Amino acid sequence: GAGGPDEEDNRWPPWLKPLLGEHFFVQCKLHADSHKSECNMYCLDCMNGALCSLCLAHHKDHRYIQIRRSSYHDVIRVSEIQKYLDISGVQTYVINSAKVVFINERPQPRPGKGVTNTCEVCDRSLVDSFRFCSLGCKIVGTSKDFQKKKRHMAAMASDSEDSYSSSGHGKLNNKVQSFRPSTPPPTSVNYRTAKRRKGIPHRAPMGGLIIQY
Repeated sequence: GAGGPDEEDNRWPPWLKPLLGEHFFVQCKLHADSHKSECNMYCLDCMNGALCSLCLAHHKDHRYIQIRRSSYHDVIRVSEIQKYLDISGVQTYVINSAKVVFINERPQPRPGKGVTNTCEVCDRSLVDSFRFCSLGCKIVGTSKDFQKKKRHMAAMASDSEDSYSSSGHGKLNNKVQSFRPSTPPPTSVNYRTAKRRKGIPHRAPMGGLIIQY
């Protein structure tokens, strides 16, 4: 029916998800003897894994893109990928004078100080009004399942805050109550102190009488 998984899949070209899961910059098994055997190409038509530049001889009339590296992460030049994919909302970076997008997410432990905008999926710090840090995060973040989960988590967080505050009060009350039995009952304390005080004025006049003799 409408809105089903098929519709979700049809939003993206068939080569995108295989691309996200591919390992690049490994040695090509077919051209291991060549110095150009590093696999940094991907054929969008064949979707048969990472290719080296020599492999492209068999993909002359096909669409392919080159994968590049930045700080051990795979990137694609915007000028190449935007021909085949809508990358709106994805943070772009300028690396070696070329504008690029990251293929997969790069979570960070905590956003920097003063950061007001983060990736909707992995919370990486972003600038301007971008929503995602990578192509992978855009796929996840725009899926209906993620949107449902996000709404559910927000509701859960709201509920847990309410229950936390109420349970916090409950724990406080329990602690107060638990202290009461260990403290001697007020009546017995009053009784003992009253008894001691009663004896003091009784003996004081006697002492005074003895001194007078």
